[in-house]
Amino acid sequence: MTSGTRGIGKSVHSSDQAAFCKLMIGARKAAGLTQHAVALRLKKPQSFVAKYEGGERRIDVVEFIVIARALGADPLKLMATFVTAGKGKTAGAKKPTAK
Repeated sequence: MTSGTRGIGKSVHSSDQAAFCKLMIGARKAAGLTQHAVALRLKKPQSFVAKYEGGERRIDVVEFIVIARALGADPLKLMATFVTAGKGKTAGAKKPTAK
């Protein structure tokens, strides 16, 4: 079974991924931080921040929580914002089809 048959695409260029990047950029800017400042807090190079904000790199759940905390944001509220912005859809979810 391929990932496409389970309704989860692997593309880093999906509309959901673009929305997630926009959310992360917005959270950083709302905190009044530059990419460089976030990178210093994360003890990562600035390119790390640029890549996940630009959609070149995905971040996992643990990284998301660490990044949100570095921004001074509540990870649960950020995720809720992302999910509700999609009008209740989860990223990559598709409606089941009748067989």
